[in-house]
Amino acid sequence: MMLRVHSYESFGAVDGPGIRLVVFLQGCPLRCLFCHNPDAWDPCGGTETPVEEIVRRARRMRPYFGEDGGVTFSGGEPLLQAAAVLEATRALQAEGIHVALDTSGALDTPEALELLDTVDLVLLDVKHPDAQRFREVTGVDQGATRHVFDHLRATQKPVWIRQVVAHGLNATAEEKEATRAFIAGLNVERIDRLPYHELGIHKYEALGLTYRGTELSPPTKEELAL
Repeated sequence: MMLRVHSYESFGAVDGPGIRLVVFLQGCPLRCLFCHNPDAWDPCGGTETPVEEIVRRARRMRPYFGEDGGVTFSGGEPLLQAAAVLEATRALQAEGIHVALDTSGALDTPEALELLDTVDLVLLDVKHPDAQRFREVTGVDQGATRHVFDHLRATQKPVWIRQVVAHGLNATAEEKEATRAFIAGLNVERIDRLPYHELGIHKYEALGLTYRGTELSPPTKEELAL
């Protein structure tokens, strides 16, 4: 099977445990206010890549993984390519390589749920706990995401929570409490609240797109804490 790959990061140190090969996949159904990779939205973009190429790259990097490292599939939204990522995951696991999936939980197809069950770790991107605000932030309904969260609660798959934090988005005491309630019951091993930045705005200009996050600003240290 083929994967549409946006780019790679070798020696990634923030997308899961240990040193990792991060495979950024092409295509995303969300249009988040704060997205810094609009060039990854188009599901027809990127480079068609056979699963075997991903496995080959991982084998080559294996000496650097150590006991904790491995491969992380990120995006874009990797659940858009769930069937091919599932094949890649099984091939990597057959080689004894740890696999993490960085996802917003935006799709709840049978293939997506099977992929979530198969990977070793889910890096779960929390966009916003409130359904109306979620739609405003992402441009899509929250239903599929809530179903994915419920599925992960039922399976108790290990999860790392990731959340971009901005003043004007999710930094008030009430919004923090809503976030804590939204992730309650998940098998959370770690929470990373990531400060909002504007480093990707130049990509919007290059692509002729309008950046929607002008209402946001970086959080204070107090706002960043959960």
